[in-house]
Amino acid sequence: MFLKRITLLREQIPSITDYPFSIPSLNHLDEISLENRVTFFVGENGSGKSTLMEAIADKCDFNTAGGGRNNIYDVHASESVLGNYLRLSWLPKTTNGFFLRAESFYHFATYIDEIDDPAKYESYGGQSLHKQSHGESFLSLFLNRFNGNALYLLDEPEAALSPARQLAFLKIIHDLSEEENSQFIIATHSPILLGYPNADILSFDNGKINRIDYEDTDHYQITKYFLQHREKFLKDLLEDED
Repeated sequence: MFLKRITLLREQIPSITDYPFSIPSLNHLDEISLENRVTFFVGENGSGKSTLMEAIADKCDFNTAGGGRNNIYDVHASESVLGNYLRLSWLPKTTNGFFLRAESFYHFATYIDEIDDPAKYESYGGQSLHKQSHGESFLSLFLNRFNGNALYLLDEPEAALSPARQLAFLKIIHDLSEEENSQFIIATHSPILLGYPNADILSFDNGKINRIDYEDTDHYQITKYFLQHREKFLKDLLEDED
């Protein structure tokens, strides 16, 4: 464990009603204690989970377009207003890590291609990420660039992963967190990833950030109901009311 607490410096915020503090979950944020090497952020789109993830990345000096501290490029990087009002508490602090943004991964891959270094692909499976499928490039990053003693901030890593590869990613998470002393904070909609054993799940729904059990997430409940009652579910969803 490295990152222990995330605290909102509420007294320093000029206006708590301005964006992004107007997002209900962030408006009610005081402090989050991280008690597990694997923590998931869940919630509907717009609930604030990605906004908080980006702010944490900003405070870690990771590139907010995606990457680590040494990945310097400007395409779609953003200044995190929220990050200016967060305090991160560490024990011990690490500068090693990576911020993955699924939506801007293409630009990160392009940045790697443009580096003038013959060994630039060694951490990415030995070839350009653009010459691999989307899912293969994600796994190449996880398998080759990720290592021990690091903090990994991942925003929707399942976006490029098939169900089978999501399961393979769970093994990578396990090996890095349990055997190589790494910490993960992952924003996800995947019921497969959320099933990782003994992880903490923080829900950003209902206006506050609260711990929630896996079986109580919408991701689990909706998926379970769909698989058990597919025909009825689709009939109710798709048929017009009389």
